[in-house]
Parts: sequence; C-alpha cells; structure tokens
Amino acid sequence: MKKLLLTAAGVFALMQLYAQSSQSDSTGYKSRKLKIEEINLVSSYYKQDGENASVTGGIGSQKLTDIANVIEVKLIRYDKRNRKQRFGLEVGIDNYTSASSDQIDLKANSSASSGDIRIYPTVSMQLENEKKGTVLGFGLSSSSEYDYQSFGAFVSYSKKTKDRNGEFTAKVQAYMDKLALIKPTELRDPSGGGDEDDDDYSWDNRNSYSVGLSWSQVINKNLQMMFMAEAVQQTGYLSLPFHRVYFNDGTVHQENLPGKRLKIPLGIRANYFAGDKFIIRSFYRFYTDDWGLTAHTAQLETAIKINSSLSISPFYRFYNQSAIRHFAAYKEHNDLDKYYTSNYDLSKFNANFFGAGIRYAPPNGLFNIQRLNMIEIRYGHYSKNIRMNADIISMHIRFK
Repeated sequence: MKKLLLTAAGVFALMQLYAQSSQSDSTGYKSRKLKIEEINLVSSYYKQDGENASVTGGIGSQKLTDIANVIEVKLIRYDKRNRKQRFGLEVGIDNYTSASSDQIDLKANSSASSGDIRIYPTVSMQLENEKKGTVLGFGLSSSSEYDYQSFGAFVSYSKKTKDRNGEFTAKVQAYMDKLALIKPTELRDPSGGGDEDDDDYSWDNRNSYSVGLSWSQVINKNLQMMFMAEAVQQTGYLSLPFHRVYFNDGTVHQENLPGKRLKIPLGIRANYFAGDKFIIRSFYRFYTDDWGLTAHTAQLETAIKINSSLSISPFYRFYNQSAIRHFAAYKEHNDLDKYYTSNYDLSKFNANFFGAGIRYAPPNGLFNIQRLNMIEIRYGHYSKNIRMNADIISMHIRFK
C-alpha cells in the first residue's frame, strides 16, 4: 500500500508539471521548448503456481507473486532545423516472492532469495526528420536486483517510403549482464565462505547482442502488415547457478548449459480494420535456436468499440515449443551428459493465454480532467500442459 501511495503522489506531481508545460499554441508554431507529451503509469499483479521448480531439480512448488509498477514520461520539442526530438524516461520497480527460490537452502524456512526487488530504469531519445521520413533513436537501460545486474544499449533507424505507406526499421541492441554464482547450499565449499545471507559470492558475465529488422506496410485502407526478423547471440554463463539437477544415481549437480546460444525469431503481424468499431489484430512468430528449441506463437485480439469512450479487447494466444537437447526431467540425466538442466521452461510444452481488456477514454477526460485521458484494465489467465498456471491483472493510466 505504501508503494501505491508513493506512486500516486509521484503521478500527481508529474500532472502538475505537465499542466504547466503543456499549454497549446493554436498558431501551429513548433515549440523548441521541452514539454511533456505523455505520461503512462502501468501497475500489475502476477501470481503463478506449478509443480516443476528448477531450483529443486524439476519438482516442487513454483508459487510466485510479483507486483510491478512502471512510470514512463515522454518529452518532446523541435530543434533549430525543425526536427522532432523525443525523450523518454521509464522507471520500473518489481517486488516478487518465490517459493522455489526460497529452496536454495533446503533447510531454511525463509532465505534471502525468497523475495527480491528489481529496479529497471531506461532513458531514450529519438530524432525525427518529418520531411525525409527518417527516425534515429538510441537508449540506455539498467536492471538491478540482489543477484543480477544488467546494462543495455540500443541504436535504431527507421525510414518511411515516399508515400508514407511503408517503413523500414533496423535496431541493434546489446546487454552486458553480471550474475552472482549462488550455488545450492549442499554444493558449496564449507571452507569457502559465501553464506547465503552475505554478499561473498563470485560473479560471472552474460552478454547478449541482437540485430532486428522490420518492414511495415499499409496494404489498403483496411489492412496493415508488419514483417519482423531478428538474430540474437548470447555468450557467457548461460546457466542459472542455483538450479539443481538430480542424476539417475541420486546425486545432485549444478545446472550446466553451453556458453553460447544463437536465437532466431521471425514474425508477422496483421491488423484489419473492419469499420470504425471493429479491429482484428493477429500475430504469428516462429522461433529456433542452436540448442534445439523450436517454437510457434499465434495470437488473435479483437478490439470492439462499444461507444465513443468505451472499448473491449478479448484476446487469445497459443504457444508451442520443443525441448532443448540438454533437458531431462528429475533423475533422468546421467554422468555421460556433458550439459544438463531440469528447467521446465526449456522442456516441451504447450501454453494457452486468454483474457480481455477494457479501455475507457472519454473525450473530456476521466473525471472531467482532460489530460487524464485513458484508463485500461486487462486480465489474462496463462496455463501450460505441464501443471503450471498463472493469472495477471494490470492497469494502465495515460496522461496526454
């Protein structure tokens, strides 16, 4: 509750700043003063349960709860050459508790890993030349929690066609991560220190590099499509050090996976506007990597406009994946295996995700506050066919 109150206080402070900086100019003059274009507040609550915890070797409780709050502020101005400059600042805070992480120490009733707080700020900038139809963007990001540190950067470039019906985008990203090598308690060296409640751990690196390309095209007044392709190369320590793996002889080991992974996702998105009150959004993605995992994702969402202010958006997503070559269930690995994991996120499974969103955006604003122009609430239920279920509810408030 204290976090929600602090978030609300911050939002109302931003509203006051926004009201002062967003005075409109009916002359059409492109202001060079930096002003707030949009503020977004997103809060969500996530809860899951299951029976295949990786911390305990593919068995045991997967109970987890996560409360997330994200504030995004978008700023805008025009420079001396009449190029549009957009600046973005986003700060997110997650607070989670995990029953499986609590079992890093099998004897503890409650350990340092049973819960954590993750903080992840992002800053970005876009420079748009409206005459040429080009956009250059870049940004920096960070994520910090008890046993994981991540720093990222990206550069993007977009170019529209002369008729503005098509757009090509290229994006390059890099993430430099460090993770604490927190072993299960029974695998630690008793003489080496590193008790779970202190910070005396060694750390290792994990780096990710990606190149993404996309092409969006207006086919006609009703249909828009986008094609996407990406290549992701990961190197470094790609296992999770506190994941146990039980061999068929009863011995326990630390998860061990290769130090390189190449991922290739390919996707297509299509939006069909069937009149003013009905939109069909569809998405398909194919994924493959050199660990042997292939996956298919298909999603369909329908936006139905009830009136000028209210719309609902039911959605359904189906997901299917194969297992990586190095996966085996509890006590199915043996000492001939070079790599091994019992992480069921890398196993073969099907998943279904369905729910709906309700969006309310009155012309005069919420509570007659014109700048407070939209609120959306979404609920979704997620289930895997390997005894895992989750529910998520989120709220999005926009000031514009």
